[in-house]
Amino acid sequence: MSFFRLVLLLTLTIGYFMSPMACATTIKNLVQIDGDRDNQLVGYGIVIGLGGKGDSSTDASTARQSVYNMLSNFGIKHKKGEIKSKNVAAVMVTADVKSFAKNGSRMDVIVSSIGDAKSLQGGVLLQTPLQGADGKVYAVAQGPIVLGGFMASSGGTGANAQGNASVQQNHTTVGRVIDGAIIEHEIPVQLVRNNAINLNLLNPDFVTAVRIADAINNNFSGVAQALSPSTVNVRIPEIYQGQLMNFIAQVGMYEVVPDAKAKIIINERTGTIVATEQVRISTVAVSHGNLTITVSEEASVSQPNTLVEKNFITAGNVPGDNQTTSQNGATTKTVSNATVQVKDSSKSFMMLNEYPTVQELTAVLNQIGASTRDMITILQTIKAAGALQAELVTL
Repeated sequence: MSFFRLVLLLTLTIGYFMSPMACATTIKNLVQIDGDRDNQLVGYGIVIGLGGKGDSSTDASTARQSVYNMLSNFGIKHKKGEIKSKNVAAVMVTADVKSFAKNGSRMDVIVSSIGDAKSLQGGVLLQTPLQGADGKVYAVAQGPIVLGGFMASSGGTGANAQGNASVQQNHTTVGRVIDGAIIEHEIPVQLVRNNAINLNLLNPDFVTAVRIADAINNNFSGVAQALSPSTVNVRIPEIYQGQLMNFIAQVGMYEVVPDAKAKIIINERTGTIVATEQVRISTVAVSHGNLTITVSEEASVSQPNTLVEKNFITAGNVPGDNQTTSQNGATTKTVSNATVQVKDSSKSFMMLNEYPTVQELTAVLNQIGASTRDMITILQTIKAAGALQAELVTL
């Protein structure tokens, strides 16, 4: 393990300079049109065919009551207690409907056990209505379940069992039905309000919102206005009346250079550091050093100076063990000797000039062998000193 003492002198020219090599991107990658959104659906269903790994077979279980109700809908009457199998599990089914999904289109659904089932492996989801937040049914799901893991066991059960070993990978009580849901009713989508559309920024920012409005106005004079850091209102020009999709496609292709706040994200659990390009560091000196304390232990034997060997006779004239002792009665012992060493290693002065950034700082720290944990500590200390001109976020 390496240890160091680092002294950095960092210099910053105050002000913001727009990089000439800044990367531009299209507007459609920066915004989402108001009204163009996903919708969540949920439903309660039954999974069958679980081969004894389903919910418990008591009549009070939710799965068992659901089976009785289902069979009664088909005209099959059962008395309580007649169904004993554990092949059924009660589940919740969830899905996200994309905007503009049409009747008859399919989507995946997630199936999650709500009982005490051991696994949904090999199960089939029975027809399950999926409702929206308004209580209306928009889709119906059904089909075989695909798991992202598995569970296998060996050995027997009962009085004659010799043992039971099992192995499990990932979760076996959550699965997916691929293309298992069919859209039955379209969810209405409204994009235009008062002959205008609103562009909602995925990353709200004052500068980016104004640049988007300017890019649109450069092609359609006076139709766009930045209402807030997160919304740009765009009126539909007369030449595009009745051609909304063409207008949205045209606007989405305009290029804009997005702006971003100076920010550093630190995840101390994983040792991850992410910094934006705008981060700058003012003049500051940082000293970071480590002490290593080593405690070692070595066993040695302590013997008296004069040794006398005695043969002790036990009762019944049976020879006993030989024991080494000194004339004064002292015996041979094992002694532990402990040593403590303190080491403070250091490295040479490091200088960083001309508009230092976090990228340049971390590059220097990497060259001298600093760990990610050391970098996190240094950045936090610089921020506490007020020299880090950025927002520091710790996860």
